[in-house]
Amino acid sequence: MLDEQAKKTMLRKIPHGLYICGVKDGEEVNGFTASWLMQASFKPPLVVNCVKQDSKSHAMIKNSGVFAISFLDDSQKEVAQKFFQPQRRVGNKFEDVEFYIGETGCPIISDSLGYIECQVVDAVEKGDHTIYVGEVIAAGVHREGESLRLETTGWNYGG
Repeated sequence: MLDEQAKKTMLRKIPHGLYICGVKDGEEVNGFTASWLMQASFKPPLVVNCVKQDSKSHAMIKNSGVFAISFLDDSQKEVAQKFFQPQRRVGNKFEDVEFYIGETGCPIISDSLGYIECQVVDAVEKGDHTIYVGEVIAAGVHREGESLRLETTGWNYGG
């Protein structure tokens, strides 16, 4: 039998970075704080981005087939917090966050460490998240810095 508390404790020990995933559908853009992200292949360069299925951003990725990841530095906890809220609750999350549109049409945070842009090449819909496999088709470095990690924020996501 599964010990629920042990499962939660151990799954929360998996290290996670915090990123802003920029998405688009037509002319509409949105973003959310992503933490279930990892590199999955060198050739071609692939990343895995797990997205909650009942979110608006999930539908936007499914429709457009693209997403961008902005890498936050360890002083940008407030930016990550802003993008945790659903768009229907807070409206335009980019209202006071400077961004530009990348090659994919997705928003990229100007004051981030850098970014990758991805074309979805596969998706696995299991559980309450979809595993989007994205091929990295563009990337850029804005500046140096240490990446923001979930463990340094005091927040929990997972378990």
